[in-house]
Amino acid sequence: MSLPPTLIPANDSQRLQALAPYLLLGNAPDAVFDEVVRLTAKLFGVPIALVSLVEEGSVWFKANFGLVGAERVARDESMCSVAILQAKTTVYEDLLREPCQLTEPGIVAALQLRFYAGHPLRTATGEAIGSLCLIDRHPRTLSPEEQARLQRLAAVVMKLLDLRLLLHQETTPSSGIWMQVYHHLDQSLTRLDTLTELAHWEELAMTPAALAYQQSLEEEANVVLQALERQVTIALASFQQ
Repeated sequence: MSLPPTLIPANDSQRLQALAPYLLLGNAPDAVFDEVVRLTAKLFGVPIALVSLVEEGSVWFKANFGLVGAERVARDESMCSVAILQAKTTVYEDLLREPCQLTEPGIVAALQLRFYAGHPLRTATGEAIGSLCLIDRHPRTLSPEEQARLQRLAAVVMKLLDLRLLLHQETTPSSGIWMQVYHHLDQSLTRLDTLTELAHWEELAMTPAALAYQQSLEEEANVVLQALERQVTIALASFQQ
């Protein structure tokens, strides 16, 4: 397929070489990445979160929460193709009022997508191989604090991809490390789900109890993220010993 030049970074050949090893992980469902995107959606209160890998002609959703039936889309139809073009977070607060001029609008219109925020997944050598993104069917904003959180989560996702690749290359299977990450994510989501359900019992968003629950969610989000960062860093370090 022929892509518009504006959608192709100057280092695309080098970027695709950096991406190639991660594609060897296959497209079978992976519970850890599934939990990561579910956690991401929960932390930001959006219905859709994706881990995407931008291939030569398509975008593959390595993990997909909320976008039912989507596994791959053409590269020129995906906002994630735009997200890899810059170092900072790509944010479109309302795609109906401010459509992206770099991609074909068909998928966005068909799925009635309004909000998109994606942060690139960068390898240790700096190539953007994909993105961690948030999608909503309603317009919304992304605060500086939320952008910083998405950036931190994207870094964790990249480390998880590296960890998965190292485990995949091991001659002796070592699933224990991967299962530890999964159980941590599962416990974190259970805690966040409980806090969210408690908050829903409050009819008014500005009651003291509702505000307290929201504050608890913010605090729990930071605790979850810090613990996940630490756990993945330790797991990666174990391969360097």
